[in-house]
Amino acid sequence: MKKRVLVCGGAGFLGSHLCEALLARGHHVLCLDDFSTGRRSNVAHLMSMPRFSLIEHDIVEPVRIATDEIYNLACPASPPHYQRDPIRTVKISVIGSMNLLDLAARLRIPIFQASTSEVYGDPELHPQNEQYRGSVSTIGPRACYDEGKRCAETLFFDYQRNHQVNVRVARIFNTFGPRMQPDDGRVISNFIVQALQNLPITLYGDGSQTRSFCYVTDLISGFIRMMEHPGPLPGPINLGNPAERTVRSTAESIIAMTGSSSVIVTRPLPEDDPKRRCPDIRQAMDLLTWCPNTSFENGLKQTVKYFQAEIGAGEYGGHTKIPA
Repeated sequence: MKKRVLVCGGAGFLGSHLCEALLARGHHVLCLDDFSTGRRSNVAHLMSMPRFSLIEHDIVEPVRIATDEIYNLACPASPPHYQRDPIRTVKISVIGSMNLLDLAARLRIPIFQASTSEVYGDPELHPQNEQYRGSVSTIGPRACYDEGKRCAETLFFDYQRNHQVNVRVARIFNTFGPRMQPDDGRVISNFIVQALQNLPITLYGDGSQTRSFCYVTDLISGFIRMMEHPGPLPGPINLGNPAERTVRSTAESIIAMTGSSSVIVTRPLPEDDPKRRCPDIRQAMDLLTWCPNTSFENGLKQTVKYFQAEIGAGEYGGHTKIPA
């Protein structure tokens, strides 16, 4: 059945890919964004489609839109962006979620929440499953995002219990792909931008900390499977790639793929930066029949090509050709 779907944060990295996927399924997509971190260029290619509508709005203000489903992806997700105005970050996660949950309750429609693996903090359990309650600082520089998302989860399940709202909550692990912002401060984007310019590649810590990188289209298929699941789900579900990699090996892979002359330099590890991050995705596999299927190498190739165009890599001379 074709639906009218509201995607909040739809002009962001993940949101724009979700809008594309929903349009491909024949739905009418209402892309809502305040453009604080989302970019119009991410959805420019969709503007001519009759089933796509762009709405500029801040979810901290009440949302009054007729829709059949809501996906809430509206929140800055990279440290430089969410730390720029930490109080506003909390407002988006908490007040914004309440506004969308109120809308879902009034319309009696399902609502999806893009939560995060950051709710696990610097984990003491490895890999992280959904029953693990996390090790999170409430007062550190990352707390505005981590605690904001934790509070949003609480709201979602309170609305489920008290107002019978049909909620779907995904805990997203590190994701990469085209439309990441060059200045978003994430591992993959930082390393690619530095490598394409033959600049020193900055490792925070000694590079032994780990991440698990999921290609964006794999993640988006998990979102849609969660929303389309016919029955109630038991709680938050991890979505990510369980293939764990060290940050240093990631930098080395990017240097090799780009043919860069960059050298690796180290800096102190930021406060509260997690040492290991890897999802246990057994629930997603069992309940959603979902697992990622794009290899890190293939995803990285597409991401590097995107950044070549994004930053005009040809200007920097040499070592930027990516094999077909």
